[in-house]
Amino acid sequence: METKEYVKKMSFINNGFLHLLINLGILVGSIALMVNSVINDKDGMIALSLFLICVVYMLHCIGFTIIQPNQSRVLTFFGKYSGTVCENGFFWLNPFYGKRRLSLRARNMDVPPIKVNDKNGNPIMIGLVLVWKIKDTYKASFNIDISKESTMAKVIAINAQMKGAASSEAVASNQNLLSGYDSFVNVQSDAALRKVAGMYAYDNMDKESNEITLRSGGEEINERLEEELRSRLDIAGIEVIEARINYLAYAAEIASVMLRRQQADAIISAREKIVEGAVSMVDLALKKLSADHIVELDEEKKATMVSNLLVVLCADESASPVINTGTLYN
Repeated sequence: METKEYVKKMSFINNGFLHLLINLGILVGSIALMVNSVINDKDGMIALSLFLICVVYMLHCIGFTIIQPNQSRVLTFFGKYSGTVCENGFFWLNPFYGKRRLSLRARNMDVPPIKVNDKNGNPIMIGLVLVWKIKDTYKASFNIDISKESTMAKVIAINAQMKGAASSEAVASNQNLLSGYDSFVNVQSDAALRKVAGMYAYDNMDKESNEITLRSGGEEINERLEEELRSRLDIAGIEVIEARINYLAYAAEIASVMLRRQQADAIISAREKIVEGAVSMVDLALKKLSADHIVELDEEKKATMVSNLLVVLCADESASPVINTGTLYN
């Protein structure tokens, strides 16, 4: 969306210290006027002069403003946008300007884990950490409504879905600490996280699949999340500096089942390695016995020896040796 923001440059006329001297001059002039009116015994003139001086002095004082580093003032003149002041210092602005303070500093948000369904329909818990700041002051000021009522209604609705209606009031009371922009970003982050989580599976059920998952996607998943957040927050003039998934787990109702599946996969992988090593060791033993002419074994005895070695090498417990006092064939 094209922006209408423009930065208003401050000149010497806007110097705050210059206008402090002007204020001092107004005070000195008012005192001189009062003394002159008293000397000339003009009571009506005194009252009118004091009234006019007070009005001018108060209007002049309204124009003073201090802008800290990474702060700005959005100016409006009777409902019309008149620019944004981003310079730091002590300035005097037209007292009829509406001056809205906006922070341009980076903010950090930890979005609590929410329950969503992944691409395969499995319920998972996923959360993110977001770093953002206001980049376009015009959009941030005039494109969204950040009144307390509108943002809090959305936050209460989201939390009611997350934790149930019974606990939504307690959650909403904590959300009162959030500013309007924080609430807007929180709601949009929740929506973006749900969309991205539904585009990928939590993990590959098939080991041979090379499909990107939430667990293995890493930077690619985070980049996709940042793109989704930028598209949603651009309307508010908010820049996404960084977005990272900081929590990922199966939901409680299926966590135990998925844990058993992962344990089974680990056991199978370990068994495959054990069998592979045992077979190579048996092959080495047979070749060594034959090459060194230690003993001659027929095919039946080789099969028996292979069976015994595999049992010993693949067993979970230590083997108990049996001493044969007869011949190999008894």
